[in-house]
Amino acid sequence: MAINSNIKISIRFFDDREVRAVWNEVDSKWWFSVLDIVAVLRNEDDYTKNRNYWKYLKAKLKKENNELVSATTQLKLLANDNKRYLTDMLDHEKIIALGKQFPSKNANRFIEWFTYSAESIDGKSKTKAYALFETSFVDSIEVGTTTGLQQIHAYIFGGLYDFAGQIRTKNIAKGGYRFEHTQHLSNTLKQIDNMPQNNFTEIVEKYVAMNKAHPFMEGNGRSMRIWLDLLLKKQLQCCIDWSKISKTNYMNAMIISSVDSILIQELLKKAITKDIYSREIYMKGIDYSYYYEEN
Repeated sequence: MAINSNIKISIRFFDDREVRAVWNEVDSKWWFSVLDIVAVLRNEDDYTKNRNYWKYLKAKLKKENNELVSATTQLKLLANDNKRYLTDMLDHEKIIALGKQFPSKNANRFIEWFTYSAESIDGKSKTKAYALFETSFVDSIEVGTTTGLQQIHAYIFGGLYDFAGQIRTKNIAKGGYRFEHTQHLSNTLKQIDNMPQNNFTEIVEKYVAMNKAHPFMEGNGRSMRIWLDLLLKKQLQCCIDWSKISKTNYMNAMIISSVDSILIQELLKKAITKDIYSREIYMKGIDYSYYYEEN
């Protein structure tokens, strides 16, 4: 399989561990990293130990004439040294079969998660968010406005939430923090629309202000991170490589941003990339964006 900057790679998270997948255009399906699954099922972070265990298990399955071995293919994934190496992959059906080779409560949880996560609202909206990168619709989105944010939200959550793209009419709070009261929300959003967006600091301030407003009942963060990237791309020809920002650091910085935006500015600045046309950067961004929202 030829590897280029537009390769489709997806990252799911189970118990805060990455489960990577590669889209193969030839057979039109996702292939998942066996070593990532082994790490999850063994609750083991050591790459060498997981690789050796997979060698042992593969030899055992081969002796048993288990079809899992013959069903394995090899595709390239990025390693810690930033080079791509061929690694064993299995499709969705065979990953579930692999999970059954690990009889434990953890394996049962994994199989349940792996089976149903794609059919959840998050799973379906994430698929839509992936698709946004390659649609002509993305070019028609108003950049840096409330209307543009509504367009993104409506696209991602259309058919999943009956309020997709609609400004909320109920008050909401999270973690004890109350977002903008509906009585003032309309005026606040107009003020945000008029905020300057000429440099990085101004753009992040606008992003923080929109987060404080939280205009939708659900799906604010996932929509706003796409909104922010579109704004950065248009104004500064850059975007955020979200995979460089940990969930804990991001969430803490956003909580603090309600009173001081310096921390989120510093965090985002360190993750800036000029690779704005990379499908891989975009898709990793969606993966991490959804991961931030997981409880």
